[in-house]
Amino acid sequence: MTQVILVDDEQSVRDSARQWLELSDLTVRDFDNARDALGCITRDFAGIVLSDVKMPDIDGLAFQKKIARIDPHIPVVLFTGHGDIAMAVEAIRAGAYDFLEKPFDPERIVETIKRALEKRQLVLENRQLKKALQDSEGIDSRLVGGSAPMRTLKREIANIAPTIANVLILGETGTGKEVIARSIHTLSDRGKGPYLALNCAAIPVNMAESELFGHKSGAFTGAQGKRVGKLEAANNGTLFLDELGSMPMDVQGKLLRALECMEITPLGGNTPRPVQFRLLSAMNEDPRKAIEEGRLREDLYFRLNTVELLVPPLRERKEDIPILFSFFLERAADVYGRTVEPPTAESLAIMMSHDWPGNVRELKSLSERFVLSSLPHEERIPKLLSGKVVDRRESAVALRDQVNLFERHLIKESLARHDGNVKDVIADLRVPRRTLNEKMAKYGLKRP
Repeated sequence: MTQVILVDDEQSVRDSARQWLELSDLTVRDFDNARDALGCITRDFAGIVLSDVKMPDIDGLAFQKKIARIDPHIPVVLFTGHGDIAMAVEAIRAGAYDFLEKPFDPERIVETIKRALEKRQLVLENRQLKKALQDSEGIDSRLVGGSAPMRTLKREIANIAPTIANVLILGETGTGKEVIARSIHTLSDRGKGPYLALNCAAIPVNMAESELFGHKSGAFTGAQGKRVGKLEAANNGTLFLDELGSMPMDVQGKLLRALECMEITPLGGNTPRPVQFRLLSAMNEDPRKAIEEGRLREDLYFRLNTVELLVPPLRERKEDIPILFSFFLERAADVYGRTVEPPTAESLAIMMSHDWPGNVRELKSLSERFVLSSLPHEERIPKLLSGKVVDRRESAVALRDQVNLFERHLIKESLARHDGNVKDVIADLRVPRRTLNEKMAKYGLKRP
């Protein structure tokens, strides 16, 4: 990777400067004019520019201004044998990192360049952190929850989404694997392209190949007209294959070949067609078990799991239950046109003691039944979860967890009631600002 772009119209100067810099473990690319060098400078350029001032066509000062229009944070070190104080001042005011006079001290110029490279690296790292933060905030609108497992998962998604890597999403039924797949697609460079999802378990075995690769008219009995397969329809976008272990083994082999060659041949056709898509897949079981039982090709598994994401079950992130339930409750109330009060602290404690075998899908279903229920408010959760009023002794939750749950609920409700006005919340809850900030951070709460 180029660290230093060196521009000078004198060959001898370029040769000697490049030699000094390369002896200092710097990578150099030199040019005899600024116009050619500009073609190699982008906003993502990870190095610095070292340029003479006195050059034909575009001089060093004009060159520096053009670089600043690409990215004002690219360090530019100017040098000249005709320099004076006025020129140095103009260069610095225009945004140059430093100004050196010829003949310059090799040790000084290497030291200057290394400082400039450190500054450039810091700028790029800060940009990456800001982008990751923005991505995480975008993920928060799709993946609700602030527990440690969810924060880890969100960071992983923000990290891999911009890449083209294939991703295998592993998790129990109802954990939200397709929501994660959609988040990866939306946050990727292909986010504006098509997103297609296919449940492999729902496809008749004799139609699996046609669904993936498409077919020509008359390719098989009942094939009337041309059909575009999912692999081709997802071109320049993302294809999500759910319950991958249910795909017929012979079709898995053809999928593997399509991924290796990035081309497909429809049934009844002879001419391969190039395709470009990102493949996301999901399984609700251990892929190793599926391989041992002969339901998943091992070579396909290794092709699909460039990145492997493990989605935690709801029972391993129970602190997310109150915020998830509130989220689903608001949506259900809006859909069904109902006004509903949030569950009582007693009901929340019962929810926290439940194992949630159906995971987030079960919680979402509970929220809808809660909204539509005609039962007394305090009886809804116990009866909907178990069909009878639950004995509190059978659904015991640690006192600390109950206190934390109730405290989080109070703060969240106060924030919503006061539209995020922290001063009003402080007055309402009678807590110091620092305490409120600490507890909001602890419970993953943000101002609405």
